[in-house]
Amino acid sequence: MGTLGALSVAVGGVGVARYGAPWAPAGVPGAATVAAPRGLMEPETLRSTNGLLRVNLVAGEQEVVLAGRRARALSYNGRVPGQTWRVRPGDRIEVSLENRLGSPTNLHTHGLHVSPKGTSDNALLSIGPSETFDYRFDVPADHPTGVFWYHPHRHGHVADQIFGGLYGTILVEDEDVPGARERVLVISDISLTRTGEVRGASAAERMMGREGDLVLVNGQLEPTITARPGQRERWRVVNACTSRYLRLALPGQQMQLLGIDSGHEATPRDVDEVLLAPGNRADLLVRMQAGTTELGTLGHDRGGPMMGMMSGQSPSGPRTLARLVVQGDGTDEPQPAARRPADPDLRQSKPDRRREITFTMGGHGGMGAMMALGFDGLPFDADRIDQSVATGSVEEWTIRNPTPMDHPFHLHVWPMQVIEVNGASSAEPVWRDVVNVPARGEAVVRIRFASFSGRTVYHCHILDHEDAGMMGTVEASPR
Repeated sequence: MGTLGALSVAVGGVGVARYGAPWAPAGVPGAATVAAPRGLMEPETLRSTNGLLRVNLVAGEQEVVLAGRRARALSYNGRVPGQTWRVRPGDRIEVSLENRLGSPTNLHTHGLHVSPKGTSDNALLSIGPSETFDYRFDVPADHPTGVFWYHPHRHGHVADQIFGGLYGTILVEDEDVPGARERVLVISDISLTRTGEVRGASAAERMMGREGDLVLVNGQLEPTITARPGQRERWRVVNACTSRYLRLALPGQQMQLLGIDSGHEATPRDVDEVLLAPGNRADLLVRMQAGTTELGTLGHDRGGPMMGMMSGQSPSGPRTLARLVVQGDGTDEPQPAARRPADPDLRQSKPDRRREITFTMGGHGGMGAMMALGFDGLPFDADRIDQSVATGSVEEWTIRNPTPMDHPFHLHVWPMQVIEVNGASSAEPVWRDVVNVPARGEAVVRIRFASFSGRTVYHCHILDHEDAGMMGTVEASPR
């Protein structure tokens, strides 16, 4: 077992959980349907005890139920999504990862501010088929609470393995919203063949960033959520799609935003919609109003690749995700106010250094061939250090996107405070670990390289783009 060296792009195996709606998706005949509840099923939960969460995690391909039909896909422990891990600041997470795939893999705790070295969130590890690796993640005592997630990050295999079903939620718990009923909603997409196999992506789909035919919530197709009028629910939403943007809306309901990624709203903010780029998470508070409505994504125009590379698809279009039925006796339970911690603000002092980073999409080959993707004109090289930073420093990065499509920028380990996007700024501190950089636009972020030294990566979270080279390395060292 070693660090990541030469690239190889191979489609790995696939596995998934026994959740699903009881009908086969329209237009996808063939595989047997399965009698399954229409009601929303939530992932099994694992909680830390006495400051420790131990997980045996098996990544493999097997028969599971997705969208109400039998499928052969990828899964963690036979579930899609994987189990939800609930921890608290200061806890330790120990994971024994067994690779039963036909391709190498590893594990990324997306959004957690933990060490990038050794057996922690080391994106450059490669765990081969039939190998087992023991991880240890120490969550700092002052870690932000919120919604995070785990998934593979072995370069060259990331998109195939996540698209195939390898993902799960991490909740760093708090007591900020007392009295609210919690739900975990993992939104993903996948394409299945008539016989229930995961369909691979064409070169054109990879260039655009693949989007699945089926958009699922906890592995189900348009499940039904039931609630009582007046009830208050906290929805923890993960966008686990490889490329699809989600513009979430819940017409007729009172929806408030508590936070996105590790960022917290100063006070719960009323919203009609919330945009989540691939990899983003939302913490939502919903006060139920009587009636029936749909949780949907309104669609987002994320642009397209260069001329001659169009795939013919309509990316990130509108979809129904779930149905919400609110009926029965209302509740007059008291609704205590949400208590939100204040987020830090790095705008009050001058950064130690400024630098610019630019997405690259260059012409390469003939019609239908994959373009050359990278940053600053260079494709990913695990042995090259692209950005050297000093631990403890604060840097301002201007991330430029001269391409004709949006790119979500993700930095491992260290969260980013968004200073402005295309010149527009926010009055309150905005913290993200995935920042959408609009087509032919730019985003300015500030980063405090606190707590940890070591080498990790930044990349486009359209995961086909990452696998094709749109990733760079950053190494933090003592001054």
